Amino acid sequence: MSDTTTHHRICPLCEACCGLEIQVRDGWVTGIRGHDADVLSAGYICPKGVALKDLHEDPDRLRAPLVKRDGVFEEVTWDEAFAEIERRLPSLRATHGRHAVAITVGNPSAHKIGLLTYFGKLARALGTRNVFSASTLDQMPKQLASGLMFGHWLTVALPDISRTDHLLVLGANPLVSNGSMWTVPDFRGKAKALRARGGKLVVIDPRRTETAAVADAHHFIRPNADVFLLAAMVRTLFDEGLVRLGSVADWVVGVDAVREVVAPFTPEAVAPRCGIAADTIRTLTRELAAAPRAAVYARIGTCTQEYGTLCSWLVDVLNTLTGNLDREGGVLFAKSAAFASNTAGKPGIGKGVSTGRHHARVSGAPEVYGELPVTCLAEEIETPGEGQIRALITVATNPVLSAPDGPRLARALEQLDFMVSLDIYLNETTRHADVILPGLSPLEEFHYDVAFPQLSWRNHARYSPPVLPAPPGRPAEWQTLLKLSAIVRGEGAAVDADALDEAEFAQDAERLFGPHADAVVAATATYRGPERLLEVALRSGPYGDQFGRKPEGLTLAKVMAANPTGGIDLGPLQPRIPEVLRTPSGQVELAPPSLLADMARAAADLARPAPELVVIGRRDVRTNNSWMHNLPVLAKGPLRCTARLHPADAARLGLRDGTLARLANGPRQITAQVQISDEMMPGVMSLPHGWGHDLPGTRLHVAAERPGANLNALLDDQQRDPLSGNAVLGGVAVTVHALHE
Repeated sequence: MSDTTTHHRICPLCEACCGLEIQVRDGWVTGIRGHDADVLSAGYICPKGVALKDLHEDPDRLRAPLVKRDGVFEEVTWDEAFAEIERRLPSLRATHGRHAVAITVGNPSAHKIGLLTYFGKLARALGTRNVFSASTLDQMPKQLASGLMFGHWLTVALPDISRTDHLLVLGANPLVSNGSMWTVPDFRGKAKALRARGGKLVVIDPRRTETAAVADAHHFIRPNADVFLLAAMVRTLFDEGLVRLGSVADWVVGVDAVREVVAPFTPEAVAPRCGIAADTIRTLTRELAAAPRAAVYARIGTCTQEYGTLCSWLVDVLNTLTGNLDREGGVLFAKSAAFASNTAGKPGIGKGVSTGRHHARVSGAPEVYGELPVTCLAEEIETPGEGQIRALITVATNPVLSAPDGPRLARALEQLDFMVSLDIYLNETTRHADVILPGLSPLEEFHYDVAFPQLSWRNHARYSPPVLPAPPGRPAEWQTLLKLSAIVRGEGAAVDADALDEAEFAQDAERLFGPHADAVVAATATYRGPERLLEVALRSGPYGDQFGRKPEGLTLAKVMAANPTGGIDLGPLQPRIPEVLRTPSGQVELAPPSLLADMARAAADLARPAPELVVIGRRDVRTNNSWMHNLPVLAKGPLRCTARLHPADAARLGLRDGTLARLANGPRQITAQVQISDEMMPGVMSLPHGWGHDLPGTRLHVAAERPGANLNALLDDQQRDPLSGNAVLGGVAVTVHALHE
């Protein structure tokens, strides 16, 4: 019998980034479990980690390029696929202009260093203003608020969960997600430790989530009312003399402006809209202020609504005014070993962030973080005129299921002159493509998390080598992106990706290192592609060896060598203000003018009556992105795509458990199975995101067996947070009717 080998791999399937121990025999994965020595996750694993085997072996996963001929996909060679793109894309761009080609990228790219570090090269080569991503479906409000306050889009204040005494959670379910914009594997264990040391966990959510079930207290809140609750809590701090800036007092500006803007939001004024009594709002505020060390955390539920940016901002206003910003046990900023802009350049001051450098052609929506709202994509394809999108490149994304009004987007995609998809599946979006270019299995590539160490509960550096060899002749995704860039620039499909990468690296080194560029090129010559970028980022980062000036510092070789022992632990988060700030003023901007102005919209909305029934999303530990529904180990078990609602609502609507109901939002309708549960707040229905695998032309056989209902098909793609452009995915009014048997 062949020997079994053991490999250590960072899980790439969600933000928790857990360390895995993978057993391999004869080229087959025989077992996956948590890596006990991992410095971040310490052996924790969820079902998604085990599903890496199913993903690697999935017969539906594409292993060769597909080209659509006469409406039918055919497997072709890589040379044939690139030749087809060269034949069609440059001429279209030359005829209609650079903005006629759009590009959109999805969440899986955040877990693949090759995609994340090379996507920008393709976007720059295209030179299009029509850049879209999944960020405007889930996280842009938090990024915008953090950027305006602290100076960079990824300078996000993170709860110091291992040392806090009081954690207040709104619109998030970290026991299931293990963090979102907060990498915190085994949240359950950390919450248990919090309570064991006498701390308190409080959850505010329209559903009694899995996190709420283990909390000390849970309060229902009406969807879309978080902004009112948070503003009332801020006002209570001022009214009761509870404002304490603590150690950051010398670095905070705008306190008086915040006091003025929250004046209309008394607990009594917001209580009817929130569904939370005024006395309860005051108690929540007093407990937060009185705790020795406290943190407020909010995520998806507060971001995917019409006041997403205001909610994200007010969370950090609360953290600041209670003296918990940049404080051990409060909220702190990670110090990433590589790729973090808030560790580069002059500390304590910077350019800050800006928005609206250009606007969407049809709606006029402003650019945010270099991209337009993904909800603008369909109308930009449909609407004739100069700059109309005629071609689209999608990268690891499925917006037909994940974005509002997917049926409209699907119809729009059919109008394109040309579409290219980089994806491992023939799914609801890529079925519209003319060419599909698959990437490698995660087990066939090295891994280093670029974004998530900037959002992690603990500082660390971890590298994973490939578990299995890549098939001969299969390019890595970074090479595919370079080839596409070359085609766009007119350099042809025959260009050698490695030679192109070498030339571009030399140019980048000249720009970044000036007279030392040749030395940097020589010092990193043993690496290529994203590994070379990682070597530079680590060595020039805050823990790096600075190319020999600090011999004890990090290099890629040192991080590689630590893989079997779980990576390198760089310690708990530490206070970083003022060094972390990159605002033009060098201060924490507590009162950004655009956010103060938008509070008038919220104040005017206070009197609006709550709808009779609204729908919200739901997170499940076995699902994150739509393609996970095709993995048997995650798909088995009870039906998860159900419409949950309170027994009182079910009785009022004549609905019975397990039967079908028709959900409608104006002309948009879907059918879903009813699940009656007292975990729901009356007046609120919950349906999970990313389902609806019943569309023709896909190749997702497991998912198609139980397709579920597409929540996003109910939603209006014109509804978004005006500041961040984020789609409104929750708190949407619906009508529900029983479908009689």
